Order: sequence, then C-alpha cells, then structure tokens
Amino acid sequence: MSAQDNFQADSRVRLFHASLVWPLQLESLTDSDAEGRHWEIFESLEEAHPWQRVDDEFTDDPSNFKERHYREFIAFLPYVQQFLYGEGRSRRLSPDDPPGRSPLHVFRRKDIARLRLTLRKGQVPIELHIMHIDLYFFHDLDLVQLNLEVRGENLPLDTVRDILFRFGRAYPSGWEEGGEGLHNSYLAEWLDVDGKVVARSDTERRDKFLGFVCRHRSPCISEHWACLLRPLVLAHSDEPGNLRYRLIEFHRMPVMAYLAIDRPRALGHKDWVRIGLAATLHPDEPLPVNEPAVAEFEKRFCQDRFWTDSEAGPNTRFICTGNALTVVGDAAVPFFSDTELGVLAQFRHQYFLVFLIAHLHRASLLVFSEVLVDAVNDLNIRNDVSVRRFKRRIRANFETFLRFTHRYWFHELSERQHLQATFRMCSNHLHNDDLYDEVRDEIREMSLYLDSDSQRRQSNTVVRLTVITILGLIATVSTGYFGMNIIPFGDGTPHERLLHGVLATSVIVAFVLFAVSRSKRLSDFLEAVSDERLGITGKFRAFWSAMADRER
Repeated sequence: MSAQDNFQADSRVRLFHASLVWPLQLESLTDSDAEGRHWEIFESLEEAHPWQRVDDEFTDDPSNFKERHYREFIAFLPYVQQFLYGEGRSRRLSPDDPPGRSPLHVFRRKDIARLRLTLRKGQVPIELHIMHIDLYFFHDLDLVQLNLEVRGENLPLDTVRDILFRFGRAYPSGWEEGGEGLHNSYLAEWLDVDGKVVARSDTERRDKFLGFVCRHRSPCISEHWACLLRPLVLAHSDEPGNLRYRLIEFHRMPVMAYLAIDRPRALGHKDWVRIGLAATLHPDEPLPVNEPAVAEFEKRFCQDRFWTDSEAGPNTRFICTGNALTVVGDAAVPFFSDTELGVLAQFRHQYFLVFLIAHLHRASLLVFSEVLVDAVNDLNIRNDVSVRRFKRRIRANFETFLRFTHRYWFHELSERQHLQATFRMCSNHLHNDDLYDEVRDEIREMSLYLDSDSQRRQSNTVVRLTVITILGLIATVSTGYFGMNIIPFGDGTPHERLLHGVLATSVIVAFVLFAVSRSKRLSDFLEAVSDERLGITGKFRAFWSAMADRER
C-alpha cells in the first residue's frame, strides 16, 4: 500500500457541514377555497405546526449586528440586496411610499436537534447536529425551498463521502435483495432535544412506494421527509391540507458540503474526483476514468484561485457540479474554520445564498414550463369553459414570468470575482440561461397565439358589424328618401300602436339576427359584388350561396 493510499485510509474530516437546498413546486391556490398567499396561509396555521416566521435574517438591534452580517450584506450588488433583504429603511421616506420588504419569506423549526443516520445495514449509527431547518417562500412564485444544514466532527473521509451519496434522497431508486432502499441510508431518524425519535425513514416499505406510483403516476417521498415538511403535504397523497407540493426534478436534492481535513494537498486526483462527485458517484464502484466528467474534472468543476499554500489562499478548493457545491480546505488553518469571518462563515452565508439563487432560477423556470404543459394538456377547444380557463392560466403565467424576470433573474450577483465565478459556474452546469430562453420562447408563442386568436375574433366581429351596417344603411337611406312616416302608426288606438311597434320590432330583430347568422357569407357576397372581374351570373351565385342554408 502506497503512502497516498495510507493517507486516504487514515484521513479524517475534522469538521463537516452539509446543506440541502430542496426546491418544491406548490400547487396554485387559485382553484382552492384558501384565501391568501402560500406563506400567509402557512403562518396562519402556526398553532398546528412547529414552524415559526423569521422576520429578519439579521437583527433589529445594532448592538447584535455582527461583522459577518455586514460582510454578507455588502457581498452582493444593490439590486440583489433588495431581493434578499428588502429596500433601504429611512424615517424620511414618505408614509405613502414605505420601503418594500424582501420577497423572501422564511420559516424555521427548532424542535429537531439531531439527525441519526445508519448508512448501511449493520453499521454503527452516526449522529449529526442540526444547525437549522428553514423553509423559503417566494413572492409571486408557486415555489418553496427547504434548507437543512447538518454538522459533524472528526468523521472518516470515506464515511463523509457515503453520507453525501446517500443523504438527501427523497425516495429510494430501487431495493436491495435484503429489502432495504437502494442508494438510500439504511435508516434516518430525526431526534428532538431530549433524544426522542420524531420521525424515521421508511424506505424499506417497498409496497408503499410501488402502490403510490401505480395509483397516482407520481413518486411518494419517505416518511421522515414528509414529516419534516408538514403541514405541507404531497399533492397526490390522501392527507388533508390546502398547501400541497409536488417534486420538480429527480429525487436527489442539491447539496452543499464543507470539509475541513488534515493535509488536503496529500489527496490524489482520484480522491478529489470522488469528493467532488460524491453525490452521484457510488462509493463502492470503480472510478469511471473514461467519462468526460472524470477525465476533465479539474477543468470542468474546480476553482483553484485559493488553492495555494499561503496565508492569502488557505489551501481551499471549490468544486461545483451544479447540483453540488463542495468546499475543501486545511483544518489546520484557523481562517478556514472561522465561523465569523473565515471560509466557514462565507460558506454558510454568501455561498449558500449564491447556491440558493442559482437553484431558485432553475426551479422557477421548470415550474413555469410545467404550468404551460399542464394548461395545454387541460385544453379542450370544443369546450368554452376549458378555453377560457386556458387563456386565464396562460396570461397569468405570462404576467408572473415578467415579474420573475425583473425581480429574481440576475446574471451578476456580486463584484467579488470568486463569488460571481461560483454563481456563473453553478448556473452554467444547471443550464439556466438555455432553460430561460426556452421557457421565454414557449411563453411568447403562447402569448402570440392568444393575441392572434383575439385579433381573429375581433376581425369576425368587425365583419358582422360591417354587414349589419351596410344593410342598415340601405334601410336608412330608403326610408329617408320616402320620409320616415311611411306607415301612419300615430293614427290608431294606443293598443294598435303598441301592436304595430311590437310587430315592427320583431321583424327588425329577426332581420338583424338573420343578417348576423349569414354575416360571413354576406361579406363574401359583398366582396363578390366589389370584384370587377366577376360577372352578373357569378355575383348572383354568390348571393344565392349567402342566402342558402348550405356553405359555399
């Protein structure tokens, strides 16, 4: 065994942080009886769940405002600051124009203190401390993001890789011969502050997952994740609740990882590949050296600006694959593990927000696309109610997309080069720009279709009005030439005059309705009359076709 292999076998992660950022689509409230927005309804149910509203991620007391808060704030450009923290506050502002609040609405639960993981059958459980569990709601978006951060200390590197591979899977991708879930942790348990089990995973219940997919054509999530999200309930489940969610993408949740290890420069190329691709690369499988992601690993996924053995760059390597952002550094460097001003503080605040925004962009665009697909699938052109509902949904989706573009869609987050480079790398791996262009074109096509359909209906109405106007013009000119009182209606008794009025009105209404019913064919006849190349016989045939019950 080589020295490098010995190092890999004995290497330990002195400090480990992992943050899940799981986006979920919320079902629209427009067709339900619930009143208010998603977070307002969620907040109104506070007596029935442990989630509590976080009014301000910072603090209103300047004496408690730390430097890490300040550094987090100034790391972003002003329009991103408004998105994350709301508009600037000032007492000199007009009361009629108060400062706008942030479109983020954060809820946090504190009843769960630890996560106990049994990675494989027969292994000793590992306990990780829960740093925080948050739900992020967004104004104007049918979207919520779950953020779960866990912390561990003095763990073997192989164990950390196994955690990153198995942790953060909503449901099993299959089952082993022994019945345990494939690629999942053998058992995951939420523990409260007293060490009691709040909920545990049930990935071994094969019949539950198979039956749910068979009945609903939608995946079912494991019980420990469902328990964590309540009172949000899965869209197709039988649980009651107005706030319902559905999965947007694959069952593997986006993850951020922070690893403080001894002598990271002693790691070889294969070790770095397994760390950077830990969420997708099975720990027991041979390294696929011929795959482009492995062969071009450093070029595609690594940022090595701070990968220098000096005080300015404390041996810190950033690895971003889109769905995973991993920060690895030297545990012996105090700045790397500093929770206030060091790399760990930046990882938990600045880089977390960068990762959250990148996945917010992708999830929002996928939700927009899903709404369009669902609207088209629900459309029945022979049903007027379905057509009107389709138009309302498309127009509402278009308006929301415009607000998303101006409120949430950024290309530049920060003037700090490394922060901006991380965001750009994450967005590129997620293909956010291509997805945005695709969704924008789809919404534009739908909008153009609605506009063209409205113009077609308006043109048909104009045709009918033109025909009625021409026929009315004939009657008006004729009666005007002979005088308006051809028939002396005023010479009879009141009953006779009333009867004459009713009969005349009935005849005129019948004539107008007949003209409207034949307006399209009458317009064709008028076009034939105006055609100088058409003879008298052709014009007469056009008139006969307009009067006949059959189409031309």
